[in-house]
Amino acid sequence: MLKGISPIISPELLKVLMEMGHGDEITIGDGNFPAASMGKRVVRLDGHGVTEILDAILKLFPLDTYVEKPVALMEVVPGDNVDPVIWKDYERVIRENEGEKEIEHIERFAFYERAKQSYCIVATGESALYANIILKKGVVK
Repeated sequence: MLKGISPIISPELLKVLMEMGHGDEITIGDGNFPAASMGKRVVRLDGHGVTEILDAILKLFPLDTYVEKPVALMEVVPGDNVDPVIWKDYERVIRENEGEKEIEHIERFAFYERAKQSYCIVATGESALYANIILKKGVVK
């Protein structure tokens, strides 16, 4: 254990966050996200939700200030009758940790392609639909 680091952040995830450089991206996938087939690096945090993982990561990890939208969400597939209320939680957590940030919404298959390029995918036990999120790492000052 270390002081000031959430116990949700596993040693493996802490190592990944330290390895990442400016502009690298990390995807946090919900329980339905195909992490194992998409990620070159996958960290499993089963039993935890995306919102709590997002909060723990943003306590350690600055978002990129050199891009307009350092956060990306998978947009709802047209015709899918889902209202991703979890997005409001994400907005709150981002605002509390990083201030107001623009959030990009990406079509499902484009999101998958971008996630494949992520430095790491965090697989979670999140049961909310459309709870996938990509974060672009900024510069630690």
